[in-house]
Amino acid sequence: MAEQRSARRGGARPSRPAPLVIAGRTVACGVSLAVLAVSGFAWYTVNDLNGVTRSHALDEAKKNAPKHLDKSINLLLIGLDSRKDMDGNDLPKEFVQDELHAGSSEIGGYNTNSLIVLHIPPSGKVQAVSIPRDDWVQTYGADGKMHKIKEAYGYAKDAAEQKLRAKGVKGADLEHQSREAGRSATIQTVQKLLDIPIDHFAEVNLLGFYDIAKAVQPITVCLNKPVNDPIVSRVTDSKGNVIRPGGGTGLQLPAGESQLDAAQALSFVRQRHNLTNGDLDRTHRQQAFIASVEYKLKQQGVMDDLGKMQSLLDVVKKDVVIDDDWQILDFAQQAPNLTGGNVEFNTLPIDKFANIGGQEVNQVDPGKLRRIVKQLFGQAAADPAPAPAATTDAPDAAPPANAADTTVDVLNGSPVTGAAADESKALTALGYRAGKATNSDTRPKTTTVKYGAGAKDAAQQIATRYGATATASTAVLAGHVQITLGTEYTSPGGTPTAGADPNPAATLQMQGPPVKAGGVPCVD
Repeated sequence: MAEQRSARRGGARPSRPAPLVIAGRTVACGVSLAVLAVSGFAWYTVNDLNGVTRSHALDEAKKNAPKHLDKSINLLLIGLDSRKDMDGNDLPKEFVQDELHAGSSEIGGYNTNSLIVLHIPPSGKVQAVSIPRDDWVQTYGADGKMHKIKEAYGYAKDAAEQKLRAKGVKGADLEHQSREAGRSATIQTVQKLLDIPIDHFAEVNLLGFYDIAKAVQPITVCLNKPVNDPIVSRVTDSKGNVIRPGGGTGLQLPAGESQLDAAQALSFVRQRHNLTNGDLDRTHRQQAFIASVEYKLKQQGVMDDLGKMQSLLDVVKKDVVIDDDWQILDFAQQAPNLTGGNVEFNTLPIDKFANIGGQEVNQVDPGKLRRIVKQLFGQAAADPAPAPAATTDAPDAAPPANAADTTVDVLNGSPVTGAAADESKALTALGYRAGKATNSDTRPKTTTVKYGAGAKDAAQQIATRYGATATASTAVLAGHVQITLGTEYTSPGGTPTAGADPNPAATLQMQGPPVKAGGVPCVD
C-alpha cells in the first residue's frame, strides 16, 4: 500500500468498594471512554458515570441488531473530527491553529475519522478492529447512498438539522439534536457493514482528546523509523479556489521511544502525510497510542486508585458522549482483560484504492469484512442473506439430530496445506460422519457447501460455520454434504482446526500487523 492518501473536507468519599465493583467501574467509565476525534484513543478509568453526556443514539440500531451468540459486548469508539464544542461553537482559533496546528474551525466538518469496535468476550483476549475512514460503503440514517464511512455522521446531521430548523429548533438544542442523528447513522452503518450488534458507544472530539492527553502527559510512544511532517500552508487563488490544500502536523520524532506532551500526542495520531500508507498507517498510530496510554495508567497504579481516576473522570465529563444504556455491571467480568493489557488491535483490510466521483476512496468487500470480523470475534459467520435455519445457530451449536447419519466430504481448494483433513477432524468432533478429505480440482474464491438428498439440515448448519449458503446438488450423494474450501478460507474462530494458530487474527487478512496492548508498541 505504497500510495499516499489525500484528505477530503472534511461530599465525603464512601468506603472502598469490593473488587468486583471496582472492576465494573474501571471498565464502565473506561472501556475506551475517550476517543480522539481526528484519529482516536481510548483509555480505561474507574468511577461512576455521573456528569457524562448521555445519548439515545443506539435506540434505532438496536431495533434490527443481530443477536449475540454469547455474553460478549461490542463497543464502538467514535472519534469525531470536529473543531466545535458540544454546543456547536467554534473552538478558539489560537487553540486549533496555533497550538495544535489542526487547521481552522471551518474544516473537518463532522467526519468520524476514528471508528474502532472493541469486542469484549466473557473471558479471553479482547479484540479491537479499526475501520479505515475512507471505506466506500452504504450509509444509513440520511440518503442511504454510498459514501465514505466517515461521512455517515455528517450527512445524517445535515439532513436532521434542516428538518429541525423548519420546526424552529435553534442554538445549542439544534446542535445537540442533530448530532444525535449523526451518531445514530454512524452506529447503524457500522452495525450493518459488519453484521454485528453494537451494544455501547463512546464519542469524543478534538478538544476531548487534547484535554485527556494533557491530563496524562507525558506519553511514551515508539516509532520504527524517524518522522518529519512539516506544515505546508494552504494556498488559494484570488477567487478563493484551493490551489494547494496544505497539511502536515509539524511533528519531528526520532526512531525509538519518545515522550510526548498533549500537543505532540495530537500530532502523532493525526499525521497522515509523509507516511508510506497515509491514513492506514495513521490508524496504527491510533491503536498504538491507546495501548501506550493504557499501559502508563496501569504502570502508575491509576487503574486501582479511585482518587487518581476521579481526577481524570472530571476532565472527560465535558468532552465525552456515551449511550444511556451503559451500565457498570455489564463490564464487571471483562475488567481484567481490558486493564491487563489483554487487547489486540487490527485494521480491517481494503481491496484497493479507487477514485469515485473525484473522491479518493477505499473499495472494500462487505462480505469479506463480515467473515473476518465474525471469525476474529469467535462468532458464527453468517451470509448477508442466510437461510432462516442458519441465522441463529452458533458455528459449533448442537448439530441436527441426523448428524451421525450425514457424511461430510471436504475438498481443499485453499492455499492452506492440510486444511481438508483439519476441517474433517473438526466436523467429526461435532458429531458428523467423516467422508473423504482431499484436494479439490477447482479453486473457488469462497467456500461452498452443497448437499445431497436428506442432508439439507446438516448442510445449513455446516454452512453457517463457513459463512456460506447451502445449496442442493444432484452431483452430491444422498446423505452427503460436500464442502469445498475456497482460496479465501480461514479456520472458523469457534473451533480452531488441528494445528491451527490459537490466535484467529494470525490467519486472517488484515491491513498490516496487529498492535498489541500491554506495553509501548512500535509502529511506523
